[in-house]
Amino acid sequence: MCQVFAGQDPARYASTTRRLRLNGQSTSIRLENAFWHILDQIAATDGVSTPAFISKLHSEVLETRGEPVNFTSLLRTACLIHAGQAGVADHQDSTLAVAAE
Repeated sequence: MCQVFAGQDPARYASTTRRLRLNGQSTSIRLENAFWHILDQIAATDGVSTPAFISKLHSEVLETRGEPVNFTSLLRTACLIHAGQAGVADHQDSTLAVAAE
């Protein structure tokens, strides 16, 4: 079972730093490439750039809870939530397809 995890492409867990603006402040965020890929997908689905999506998310977090203690961790868990919701949707779609047959 661990081979599924251990055998993954190292590029997935290599880190990349991107520079962007949050509330007018220039900053940098370092995440593993797999998380950047998910954030890029979420942003594209919303029809915005990844920096625009992250900035909007940051603003909503500030409004809801105040300054996050660890925004990069929040981004990672947001990606996990998105992946989980996508998995549920995929499961529901396949269940409906089987039921239709």
